Amino acid sequence: MNCIFSTTRRGLFALLAMSAVVMPARAADTSRIVSIGGAVTEILYALGHDKEIVGVDTTSLYPPRAMKEKANVGYMRQLSAEGVLGLRPSVVIAIAGSGPKETMNVLEAAKVPLVIVPDSFSEQGIIEKISVIAQVTGATERAKCLTDRVHDDLAALDKIRAGIGGKKKRVLFVLTFVNGRAMAAGTHTAADGIMKLAGAVNVIDGFEGYKQLTDEAVIAAKPDVILSIQRGGPGVLDAATVFAQPAFAATPAAAKRSFVTMEGLYLLGFGPRTASAARDLATTLYPDLKTAPLPSERAGNAACPE
Repeated sequence: MNCIFSTTRRGLFALLAMSAVVMPARAADTSRIVSIGGAVTEILYALGHDKEIVGVDTTSLYPPRAMKEKANVGYMRQLSAEGVLGLRPSVVIAIAGSGPKETMNVLEAAKVPLVIVPDSFSEQGIIEKISVIAQVTGATERAKCLTDRVHDDLAALDKIRAGIGGKKKRVLFVLTFVNGRAMAAGTHTAADGIMKLAGAVNVIDGFEGYKQLTDEAVIAAKPDVILSIQRGGPGVLDAATVFAQPAFAATPAAAKRSFVTMEGLYLLGFGPRTASAARDLATTLYPDLKTAPLPSERAGNAACPE
């Protein structure tokens, strides 16, 4: 039977109430880990379990060596059960939202424990990820160290954000264009979460998740800044491409060519580096904002003790 871990007491009690779920009293066998989700992989490396990882997905971009030294099981939302199970994992640790559903059903039915890591886009969500992965791996001391660092960085971010004066920037996050229409981030998304941490306002608050916007909706939103993620190859977004769209050309953002891109996992991963990403976004949105290195940066990102 599979093992699904929860990060909260409420979630734990809910799982224990389900007869089909087993909650082991100790950490799982982590001798051969398949890690699915960029934040999952980043946390596993930070907790010192990189040597046990045998496979990662294509969103596992940090640390950069992960994709170079581990087998590639594909994109987290387009996984192949054969590709994952073919690596003979002792445990599969996957971020919530991994798929497709058919693949996850096969993995859940396999004898290999499957651990689903909750993915919420808040300060607490980062701590929850570390907590559940620490429970799986038994990395209690390193997890405490990493959690303390995240708490300290977020506290420092709060002080930086308090220095934002005047009107907050209105930001529209565009993931891509589909048939000429922008796929934008609404509420309960990583983009919405990082905007809030950076002291900005998401101009799209009428729906959850990602949806296409009409031209009228883009114009009515009146964004001061367009935000996106860096990508290569087809579908690359840049200021010229975005502001060539008539609706975007009519926005306040176009008047100042205010277009910001950041690396996707760094910006949206909600892992240990999220406070740094939010700080970097904030200083880009508010150039006069006084800032300083975060505690983890002053410490030189030294490894937590084993």
